[in-house]
Amino acid sequence: MSNPGVVDQSAVGQTSYSNHVNPQWARLLTLLQMNTNYVDCRQEKLHTSDGRTILDFLSGYCVHNIGHNHHQVIAELHAELDRNGPAMLQSHVAATAGELAEKLCSRAGGRLNKVYFANSGSEGVETAIKFARAATGRNGLLAARGAFHGLTCGALALMDHGFWSDGFGPMLPGVEFVGFGDIGGLENHLATRKFAALILEPIQGEAGIVLPPENYLERAQELCRKYGTLFVLDEVQTGLGRTGRFLASHHFRLDPDMVILAKALSGGLVPVGGVLMSDAIYDSVYHSLRRAIVHTSTYSENGLAMRAGLAAVEVLESEGLAERALIQGGEFRARLAETLAPYEMVDEVRGIGHFSGIAFRPPKSLRLRLSYEAFHRIHPAMFGQIIVMRLYRDHGILTQICGNNFMVLKAAPPLNVSDESLEAFLRAIADVLEAVHSSKRFWQDALELAGRALKV
Repeated sequence: MSNPGVVDQSAVGQTSYSNHVNPQWARLLTLLQMNTNYVDCRQEKLHTSDGRTILDFLSGYCVHNIGHNHHQVIAELHAELDRNGPAMLQSHVAATAGELAEKLCSRAGGRLNKVYFANSGSEGVETAIKFARAATGRNGLLAARGAFHGLTCGALALMDHGFWSDGFGPMLPGVEFVGFGDIGGLENHLATRKFAALILEPIQGEAGIVLPPENYLERAQELCRKYGTLFVLDEVQTGLGRTGRFLASHHFRLDPDMVILAKALSGGLVPVGGVLMSDAIYDSVYHSLRRAIVHTSTYSENGLAMRAGLAAVEVLESEGLAERALIQGGEFRARLAETLAPYEMVDEVRGIGHFSGIAFRPPKSLRLRLSYEAFHRIHPAMFGQIIVMRLYRDHGILTQICGNNFMVLKAAPPLNVSDESLEAFLRAIADVLEAVHSSKRFWQDALELAGRALKV
């Protein structure tokens, strides 16, 4: 029983958030019945103040590869704080940064021998843009359609989906786009020899968990070498074991010029990112004492982030999480495909490791098509968001649709997810899709939600 004399601090905090941070986000979560107060988060299980247990199949967009609040990372952070060391001195050689860089480079392999540490994936992309221009003397940048690289101005310029950039003025000039998997179009662009870098996600996340066509990445790398363009891979979502290898590029035997990491690098506890690169690229920027601080960031190489990174990499390896994800994720997708095969709105189940997507399609049967089209016209994301809401509200499953493809539902749990939680997801998605295909009430609820959304 609540004590009437005690102030509910979570409620106070939510009100303050709505007043001073992002009221529209709070309103959207409330509309979707997902505005929840979490009080204890461990591995894939998120416990709420009202006694529910939510299973996380989003992982903070692939932040929590080793699960929420891993005890080993927390212990290392406590120890680092207790040392009272130079966490943010800035005028010293950060030994922990050296340790982490060496671990990352040795595991990434190839010519990746230097690391610039950043605070996020977006900042890593900005670094890659600058360094590619410095290394090549070219200004042009080439990216794939459907990509997601971040929301700072340089990263935004590499994304052709107007939703993310509308209203923010002109983006970085000199950026062009080519279809993901279009080798002919790629060579036509690269042959102009005006591009400093081709920046790709090896597996496109927000486009819908899109795997590259066979030999596409290998051929893209060859063409970059031929025409003097740097081959840069954004592994912010796909790196650090998510796809069943330390890097997704390891599936394709690639040797990129730069790799961008972030998200899971610190176990989800301290913001950190890193750009791995060859010595030649690094030297093109830091080529003299005068240039020693020409590109830096206040919180780069800070002691807590570096210690968290070291601990997160150790957990990935000691628990064999990449290998586990490769096997367990493959079995999970096979079960998903079998379970969802009877439903006409399921197009396919795709992915690799624990980076999976359920792709939907508009229904062909008249009975479903009329209902689907009625609220799809309101907003193209509405169908996917109804699925997300029903999974959360009725089954305690947290996930989301892809940001650039509203007809693909993500299934990306922590890499140490239990078999029991995977079974719970299978039951939940089957139950929701059964309602989609057989229950008038589902579509009535969807239309009511759409009506409420228009009033928000």
